[in-house]
Amino acid sequence: MADELHTRRAVFAGVGAGGLALAISACSGDSGTDTAQTAPSTAGSGAPEASATQSSASGGGALAKKADIPVGGGTVFKDQKVVVTQPTEGEFKAFSAICTHKGCPVSSVEDGAIVCPCHNSRFAIADGSVTGGPAQQPLAAQEIKVEGDDILLA
Repeated sequence: MADELHTRRAVFAGVGAGGLALAISACSGDSGTDTAQTAPSTAGSGAPEASATQSSASGGGALAKKADIPVGGGTVFKDQKVVVTQPTEGEFKAFSAICTHKGCPVSSVEDGAIVCPCHNSRFAIADGSVTGGPAQQPLAAQEIKVEGDDILLA
């Protein structure tokens, strides 16, 4: 009877360990197949919006081309949680894409303002200051660099 008990325990232990290994590999998250970069798309009133899967913050390439950022507007990069604006021609700014009111991601740049869809807070494209509440604090500035035609997160 003792040998039968040990054999049964060995079977259950082997099945449990195999199931655990399968569960861990299934939950590892990165399949390695999602490497394409999504091109900027148009959102709202013609302001581009982008969701790039390429990690620019880690030196993986340009966040955008200068031509992707409209003068007097901007582009929201959801994955990087950053908004890049061009208040005047050739002047590029970047801000956090997380609203300071309740932490919602901003969704678009319209009529010279960065817009949060949750409660309609609006922020100036030149300095991230609040132009319409309920937000009370400006968007945090982010570091970018312009190299040739490329805009990169610093």
